[in-house]
Amino acid sequence: MPDKLEQIGQQAIEHLSLKHAAREKALPKSRTVIRHCANSIRATHRHERERANELMAQAAQLLQEMKDDLLDHQDIYYAGFAQDAQKEYAEARCLAALTQYQELPDAEELGIGWAAYLNGLAEAAGELRRYLLDQLRRGNLRDCEAYLRQMDDIYSLLISVDFPDAITSGLRRTTDVTRGILEKTRGDLTTSVVQAQLQHSIQELYQALGQAGTTDTK
Repeated sequence: MPDKLEQIGQQAIEHLSLKHAAREKALPKSRTVIRHCANSIRATHRHERERANELMAQAAQLLQEMKDDLLDHQDIYYAGFAQDAQKEYAEARCLAALTQYQELPDAEELGIGWAAYLNGLAEAAGELRRYLLDQLRRGNLRDCEAYLRQMDDIYSLLISVDFPDAITSGLRRTTDVTRGILEKTRGDLTTSVVQAQLQHSIQELYQALGQAGTTDTK
């Protein structure tokens, strides 16, 4: 083999070996981030806030490590798996903020990309429906109405982001899903509110009839 070709081959192998090693180092961290975030979301639904915050902190540390691992390999960093982990992290952080009536963090605060953030925010709205239904079963209608407003606000934001899917990582489809979740939740809550109002009216009627009967007896 000519000397030049041998040199090219060695350089290519060295470069790709470094890239492969960086990918193999970062990929398991991405999977761990996703697992931590899923468990954090579960903890939020169970009102285990300390546990949820602990898992989110671990996820944030791993995301930073992934960024450092792939600093010299940006093509791999933007290949998809890092963005999937960022999206799950955004979902966990946004859900925790929404359920606790805290100010939402933005993408820069979380240290992630905006496309991943917006997709995570959209999925947080879906998780908020589940949280809302739990509160609905407990009869906390006032909280449910507040959560519904939050979902509506998120959807209003999402539909204002009008860019090609290549830029937003398929946000348009996620937004369509969010719209369906929002309308279904609105219908569920409206039905429950009407039922609660009807039940209250019936109770008032029974009380009025009872008082009238007492007066007639006298």
